[in-house]
Amino acid sequence: MESASLDQPYAYPLLIKQLLHTPLVHAPDQEIVYRDVCRHSYREFAGRVGRLGSVLKRLGVGFGDTVAVADWDSHRYLESYFAVPMLGAVLMTVNVRLSPEQIAYTIDHCGAETLLINTEFLPILDAIRAHLPKLKRVVLLSDEACDPAAAGAVGEYEALLQSGDPACQFPDFDENTRATTFYTTGTTGLPKGVFFSHRQLVLHTLATLGGAASAPTVQRLHRGDVYMPITPMFHVHAWGLPYVATLLGVKQVYPGRYVPDVLLALRAKEGVTFSHCVPTILQMLLAAPAAKTTDLAGWKMVIGGSAFTAGLAAQAVARGMDVFTGYGMSETCPILTLAQLKPEELDLPPEQTVPLRCRTGLPIPLVNLRIVDGNLNDLPHDDEAQGEVVVRAPWLTQGYLNNPEASRDLWHGGWLHTQDIGRIGPSGSLQITDRIKDVIKSGGEWISSLEIETLISQHPAVAEVAVLGLADARWGERPLPVVVLRPGSEGVGEAEIIAHLRGFAEAGRISRFAVPEHVRFADSLEKTSVGKINKRQMRERYSAG
Repeated sequence: MESASLDQPYAYPLLIKQLLHTPLVHAPDQEIVYRDVCRHSYREFAGRVGRLGSVLKRLGVGFGDTVAVADWDSHRYLESYFAVPMLGAVLMTVNVRLSPEQIAYTIDHCGAETLLINTEFLPILDAIRAHLPKLKRVVLLSDEACDPAAAGAVGEYEALLQSGDPACQFPDFDENTRATTFYTTGTTGLPKGVFFSHRQLVLHTLATLGGAASAPTVQRLHRGDVYMPITPMFHVHAWGLPYVATLLGVKQVYPGRYVPDVLLALRAKEGVTFSHCVPTILQMLLAAPAAKTTDLAGWKMVIGGSAFTAGLAAQAVARGMDVFTGYGMSETCPILTLAQLKPEELDLPPEQTVPLRCRTGLPIPLVNLRIVDGNLNDLPHDDEAQGEVVVRAPWLTQGYLNNPEASRDLWHGGWLHTQDIGRIGPSGSLQITDRIKDVIKSGGEWISSLEIETLISQHPAVAEVAVLGLADARWGERPLPVVVLRPGSEGVGEAEIIAHLRGFAEAGRISRFAVPEHVRFADSLEKTSVGKINKRQMRERYSAG
């Protein structure tokens, strides 16, 4: 986009660089913290973004080129979130928890010619380098001194930034220019690339801010908060919240690799008040020995990625945490809904607010969300009718990178298909009841695995639970709960868990037909690379067993 002449109005394209204007006016001296390694003000952050942009240009990164980043959550990652797309290049965030073969596939598939990589991952790079024919240059990221030449790199991040220009000028261009791409962590087939434009990311930032800031007193993000992500920055832009936090100019704390004691220590030392994570991480934090002596009261935390069970929510609320569900997916940038309490619900006792915190929630601004039958017909909003959740919003991915067939399926009928089954209440609040592939079809009835999970999670001996639909000769499928017990609860057995569920059936909460005949116990549940329960893998294991 050419710049306008002096006597023409400025079109103001929605570019990521525009998100920096407000914090540099409102909070130029506010801190961005990386563990106990470094602290920068927002003014210094803007200079470092300029330095990184100028260094990348000098190294040969041009408009439309893809720059891949493989790092733990750090100030460097945040700088890349801005500098790379502000050049007109594409930021590709590498899921470092995938297998080496999948990492190689994703870097090569997106055409990355430049890789910024933490030295911890150099053994992986050495193993896959021969499978990256498009890769031209590597920059090392490290908290310690390192030798770039020994690794075949063009330089080390901090040293290169010293030679960069803090006043680097980032151009205007079409707001529909691609800004980011990353790969879904599906449990079948090769990872699929999704991508987002500057316009989409700016609109997602504004709408998420509008939704998160609109709550009257609790469950809100505001300028007085201290933000720490506990969702990997390689996964869906850390749910887009680093962009929101930067726009607000709040203090930000980046924890590096997730270690429970480190996260809890940063919460205490830096005064962290707002975070987000998957249920597995919340469970890990609550179970950590350091949690016993850490004040968790008032810690606002958005929980997403997997179903948020009532049992886990009750544990967090008992510690004074302000937890609530956020819903979305890789293809939706990701946030679609938030389960914030309404003003009239704030004074309810905890046992009444827990189910509300665990609902999928209300759409944030600009989200048009429906539940439909197989012909895309709307279903009643009576909190009983169930259908697939389909959605429109201005930030949804337009398709899968170089995969037109899957893109057509994603957007069948002009609506993005989430593959989730849900119901909507009269208030407009959504409740996801299952994934299409996980719903249990038994004897002509649909049984919600998520509903059984949340009921089992309320047993005091249960730490984690996953309910699988396994083949049954008589009924087609039957539910099989797999339970991880809390320490000290080893005496709890199958009969007690079944009796616990039968009590809910007798009270009318679930059908008697939904009560399983068997329960399995495990030391842990299989997880995906981003901490979601991997039911496909579990079905294979327990079907075989």
